[in-house]
Amino acid sequence: MDELEARILEEGKVLPGNIIKVGSFLNHRVDTAFMSKIAQEFKKHFDIGKVTLILTAEASGIALAAVCSYIYGIPMLFAKKAKSDNIEGGLICSEIHSYTYNKTVTLMVESDMIKPTDNVLIIDDFLANGEALKGLIHIVEKTGAHLEGIGIAIEKGFQGGGDRLRAAGVNLKSLAIIDSVEDGIRFRSEA
Repeated sequence: MDELEARILEEGKVLPGNIIKVGSFLNHRVDTAFMSKIAQEFKKHFDIGKVTLILTAEASGIALAAVCSYIYGIPMLFAKKAKSDNIEGGLICSEIHSYTYNKTVTLMVESDMIKPTDNVLIIDDFLANGEALKGLIHIVEKTGAHLEGIGIAIEKGFQGGGDRLRAAGVNLKSLAIIDSVEDGIRFRSEA
């Protein structure tokens, strides 16, 4: 998506540890009009008519997933990283290593929030090593639901998570794939 790449080049920063900071429009201060354009791009790739649930991980993916959910008219669910007092009943959990926080966290959803009849589209803002996505896929599989695909705004292609998921047969669409940050941000020509 050319407009996304332009925003990354204009507003993004590369921080130590190859962290790509785009908090000015994607995951801190949120440009919802731009998010709706991203949602429309995903709609070109996925058969939204089949999707019954949008799934993401707490916290920075929630804004994009919520906009997609609203535009598609489909419920959204986010996997929590901490058990709160308002969670009741059985939990479906998956341990992952968070690249951003450099620690192991547990993703969890209440077991009755995803039905075996659901067709799930995972939406997230970033893909690095793919650990969060593997955790979300694991949750979908544990429920018996069907994974329709994964939509990612920005993939850090140089970390290989997206390539591993594609090799495993996952229907993955990343709108901007960054292949290098060594001498400035460089994008993969075919995103």
